[in-house]
Formats: sequence, structure tokens, C-alpha cells
Amino acid sequence: MSASPPDHTPTHRQRVLMLGATGTAGRATVQALVGAGHDVIGLVRPGAPDEDSDERRRRVALRPEVELRSVDVTDPESWARDAIRGERFDALVSCLASRTGVPADAWAIDHRAHSLALAAAKDAGVAHMVLLSAICVQRPKLAFQHAKLAFERELIDSGLSWSIVRPTAFFKSLSGQVKRVQNGDPFLLFGNGTRTACKPISDEDLGDYIAGCLSYPARIDRILPIGGPGPAITPREQGERLFALTGHKPRFQRVPLAMFTVASAVLGPLGRISSSCARKAELARIGHYYATESMLVLDPETGRYDADATPSTGTQTLFDFYARLLDGSATIARGEHAVFDK
Repeated sequence: MSASPPDHTPTHRQRVLMLGATGTAGRATVQALVGAGHDVIGLVRPGAPDEDSDERRRRVALRPEVELRSVDVTDPESWARDAIRGERFDALVSCLASRTGVPADAWAIDHRAHSLALAAAKDAGVAHMVLLSAICVQRPKLAFQHAKLAFERELIDSGLSWSIVRPTAFFKSLSGQVKRVQNGDPFLLFGNGTRTACKPISDEDLGDYIAGCLSYPARIDRILPIGGPGPAITPREQGERLFALTGHKPRFQRVPLAMFTVASAVLGPLGRISSSCARKAELARIGHYYATESMLVLDPETGRYDADATPSTGTQTLFDFYARLLDGSATIARGEHAVFDK
């Protein structure tokens, strides 16, 4: 009986240009890329004038062999001068995302910055781009989702080979209530806490998966939804497990979804004359979206989310992470820019 073909192809040592290298998912991806033997040049936003790259590297715990270059990702001249520097690269990997998701930020970072990165990558000889996107673009209702989709289409049509990774939920985004429960406060639920579900994925498992896009043929020229191990979990299940881990009696407090709707309705018209109100209205719409939409694969025929159709990878579970947060053996790594990079 003949042996099965390998499910991956060992790759040669590649020079990888890395966007979002100091975010939480970005750092994990850099570690995985370096561990696979690649040379990584990490691109970061300009820091304080008196802070050198070695200091920034130490601050975000990047390995010493990773070169950091400061670049204004919205400036094409900075791309050529500060990022590419006339050099050749094999691959571009991006874990870069907008700060807030509000329209101006989303279109500047999720679309324009990536468009400039793609153009610069082509000039540098890059043959393959791996993009960290988001699973929520399946049902786009928000500015950042439309911006991400616009660049996804641009990448697919670019002539480069590509991998678009759409993860479900991140551990850090589901850990905001650990301290509340630990302190004896109730776990907050939108509605009854069972309307939505996700398959959370750790930064390390996601980083390994992204790095693997350079060597697994099945991940090339593919849109890749991905979650962590285990079944999909609801917000209520997250709360129940937290109470069990802390030993506290379960206490839930429901937050009405109408809160988001009212805020958006009131602030939306005011946004025409106030940028602050426009920003708050969009944040209310974002809150409502995540409180009502599951982060799972969407079945286009039924319009329903399908946990069984959502692929899983890795070994780390959210509840294991909760346990480590509670015993102090883990912390929530916020990255150099807490909401700038995923």
C-alpha cells in the first residue's frame, strides 16, 4: 500500500515582511515564523523619538533575531524608504488591523495601508501574501468589515498567491470579565447569553496556523475560517465555567440589546455635525453586532451559523486559559498597541 502524500511542503528559508509584528497575534506569528526557520523583518509604527528598535523589541518580547523597521503604513514614500529599502522579500504576512473599527480608521488601515503594502510587496518581488482578516466579514454590516472585504478582493485579484485567514474569537476578547467574576461580581450577558457562539483560538495556535500558510499547499489561494479546539461555546457557558473555576455561586446580569440600538439611533443623526458622536454611534453598532452575531462559519444557503462547518486547530482552550489567568500563570497580553494590532 503506497504512503499518503504529505499534507505540507517543507519550504526554503524565506525573507518575510511582517505587518502588525507587535500585536498579540502578530507576535505569536513572528515566533512561529522564526521557529520555522524564516527571516522576519517586522514593521511597526514610529515610536517615541528616544526609543530605539532594540528597546521596543525587548518591551514586546520579540526574539533578538527579528529586525524591526518603523514605517508610516499610510504613506507610500515611507513604504519604499523605511520598509522595503530596495530589498527583495519572498512573502508578506499581515496581522495589522485598525484601532477601533470606526470608518476613518478602518478605511485608512484595513484597506489603504494594506493596498500600499501590497503594491510595495509586488515591487519587492513578493510572491505570496498571508492576510489575517476576520470571520465577521461573512455578514458585513460595519465599516471595518467592508474595508477588510475590499482589500480581500484586491488581494485575490492581485496576481500573487494568497492565504486569507479568518479566525473566530480571540482569548483576550473573551477574558474581560475574569476579574469581575473573581471579585464576586455578576457575569454580564446580552440577552440570555445563548444567542451567539464561537470557537475561541489562542494567539499561539493562530500564529502557528498563519505561519503554516507558507508551507501547506491546501492553504494557498484559499479563504480559511479557523477556530480553536473543542465545541463552540456561548457567552453563558463562558460565565458558567468562570464561576466553577472561581468557586463562586453563578450570578448573571442581563444587559438589554436595546441599549445599543437606542445609542445608535440617538447618536447617529448627531454624527453629521459631531465626529465624536459619529464615532460613538459606530461603536454602538459594533457592540450590537458582536452581541447578536456568532463568530462561526455562515451557511450561505440557510443564513445560519454552523459550528460543525467551522474548522478547528491547535491545543489550547479558552477554559484552560481562564484557569491560568486565575492562578496567575498567564496574563492578557495586550501588545504594544492594545487595539491597533490583533
